[in-house]
Amino acid sequence: MTGGRSAHGLFLAAAPLIFAVIWSTGNIFTKYGMPYVEPLTFLALRFAFGALFLVAVAAAFRAPWPASAAEAGHIVVAGVLVHCGYLWSVFVAVDEGVAIGTLALIVGMQPLLTAMIVGRALGETVSLRQWFGLVLGFVGVVMVVWRKIDIAEGTLFGMALGVTSVLALTLGTVYQKRFCADMDLRSGTALQAGVNAAITLVLVLLFETRTIDWTGEFVFSLFWLVVVLTIGAYNLLFYLLRLGAASRVASLFYLTPAITAVMGYLMFDEVLGPVSVIGMAVAVTGFALASR
Repeated sequence: MTGGRSAHGLFLAAAPLIFAVIWSTGNIFTKYGMPYVEPLTFLALRFAFGALFLVAVAAAFRAPWPASAAEAGHIVVAGVLVHCGYLWSVFVAVDEGVAIGTLALIVGMQPLLTAMIVGRALGETVSLRQWFGLVLGFVGVVMVVWRKIDIAEGTLFGMALGVTSVLALTLGTVYQKRFCADMDLRSGTALQAGVNAAITLVLVLLFETRTIDWTGEFVFSLFWLVVVLTIGAYNLLFYLLRLGAASRVASLFYLTPAITAVMGYLMFDEVLGPVSVIGMAVAVTGFALASR
C-alpha cells in the first residue's frame, strides 16, 4: 500500500513535466506529417483512429458513459473547443503559411487569457505573484521564439486562425474544468474523439481532395499524434485540470516553446541562440511562480 501511494505521488509530481514534454512533440510530428496530406484530412484520421482506440479501452474496462444528455453535451462542447477548435485552427494556419514562431507566440497568450477569465468563470483567485509569473512566462516565450516570428508570412486568414486557436484552447480548458471535471477519462475522451472525427470528416468531404501519400514519415507521425497526443496528452491535460486550478495548469504551456526549441535543435539542427536560452530560463521561472 505504501509503495502504491509512493508511486502515485511520484506520478503526480512528474505529470506536469510529462505533459509539457509530450505536448511539445505535437509541433515536431505535425511538421513531419503535413507535407503528405491536407490539414483537415490529417486531423480526421487522427480523431478517427483515436476514437477507435479509446472506445476499445472504454469497453475493455467497462467505463461508465455519460448518464444524461446534458452531461454528454458538456463533454462534447469541451471536446469540440479543445480538440477541433484548437487543432483545426493550428493545422490550417500552418497550411496557410503562418510562421511557427508567430503561431507559438499567439498560443503563448493562453495562460494569460485563462487567468483573466477564471475568476468569473470558476471562482479561482490569481495572486499578484502568479500574475507576475504569468507575465514573466510570456516574456520568456517571446525570447525563445523571437527568431521565428514573422508576421509577414502567411495569409490574413491564417493569422485570424492563429487567434482562433488560442481562444478555443482557453475557452475549452475552462469549460472542461467547469462542467466536465468529473467525467470518466476513458469514455469521455472516446466520445469527444468520435464527435470530432465525424465533424472533421464532413469538412473534409466538403473542402478537401482527401489525397494522402502514405509514406513512412506520414504513418509514423500519424501514429505518434494519435497515441501520444490525442490519447496521452489530452487525457493528462484533463486529469491535471481535475486536480488543480485552471490558471496553474495553463501555465504549463509556457514550457512547451522551450522544449520544442530544444527538440528542434536536436532533431533539425535549428539555431538555438543565447537570447533563446535565456528565454527558456525566464519562461521556466515564470512557470514556477505561476504554478506554486
